[in-house]
Amino acid sequence: MFLEIARTGSVREAAEMLVVSQPAVSAALASLQREIGAPLVARSGRGLVLTQGGAELAIYGRRIFALIEEGTQSARQASKTVSRRLRIAAVTTAAEYLAPELLRRFREREPALDVELEVGNHQRVWDRLAHWEVDLVLAGRPPVGRPFRSVATRKHELVVIASSTRARNDTHSLAQTTWLVREAGSGTRTATDEMLAQLGLDPPKLTINSNGAIQACVRAGLGISLASRDAVDGELSAGTLQTIPTALTPLARAWHLVTSTDRDMPDSAARFLAFVSEVGAFAV
Repeated sequence: MFLEIARTGSVREAAEMLVVSQPAVSAALASLQREIGAPLVARSGRGLVLTQGGAELAIYGRRIFALIEEGTQSARQASKTVSRRLRIAAVTTAAEYLAPELLRRFREREPALDVELEVGNHQRVWDRLAHWEVDLVLAGRPPVGRPFRSVATRKHELVVIASSTRARNDTHSLAQTTWLVREAGSGTRTATDEMLAQLGLDPPKLTINSNGAIQACVRAGLGISLASRDAVDGELSAGTLQTIPTALTPLARAWHLVTSTDRDMPDSAARFLAFVSEVGAFAV
C-alpha cells in the first residue's frame, strides 16, 4: 500500500489501484509510520509527497518485491517448472530498430529462455534498473553517479533528416524550418535541444512522441528532425529521406548495454552479453 501511495501521491488513487477502501490504506500507512518511527509522507496541496525517509523506504520496498519475484523465479527454475528469464529495458529508438533483430537471433540460440522487453524513455529505464526490476538496459550513456555499469557498447550516430525533395539548405534556413522533436525525457530530444543551442538556433518545434510518426511527417515535408541513423538507414538507402549537413552532425554517440553495480548480473544477462559480443553486435 505504501508503494502505491509513493507512486500515485494519493491515498484515494492507491486504494483504487488496490481495490480496497481509503480508510484501509490510511490505516496501513499510519501503522507503517508508527512501526518505522518516522513520517514517510507529507501533505503537498491536495496530494502527498514522500519525506526523505519515505523516499529511502520506497527504494528498498521496490527492491524487496523485485527480490521476491526473482527468488520465486529461481525456485521454479531449480524445480524445472519454468524456463529461465531475461529482463531488458530499452529506450524507444533502440527497442524499435536495434533490439528486434538481436533478440530474434538470441532466441534462436536460447529458445528455452523467456525474454521480457520493456520500452520506455530514459527516466523510466534507469528507474527500473536502479530498483532491480530489469537485468539490463539498452540505451545511451548511463547517468553519472548512479549504481550502473556499462558492459558493452555499439557505435551510434545521430543525423538531421529531411524529405527527399527538400533542397540541402544552409544553416540560416535551418533556423526557419520546423523541427520535429521527441517528447521531453527522450534522449534524442535532449540531443536535439543541445545541438540547436550550440548552433545558436531557436527554430519552431513540433513535438511528436513516436519515431515512426516523425519519419512519416518528415517524408511528407512537415519539417526536419534529428534522428538515429539506425532508425532511418533503410529510408536513406531507399532515397525516401536524405540527410541535411550541419556544423555538428553527424553526432557521434554510442549505444550501451548497462547493468547494476549493486547486485550480481543474472546468468541470463551474462549469456546475452556473451552472445552480442560473439556476433559482433556490441564491443564488450
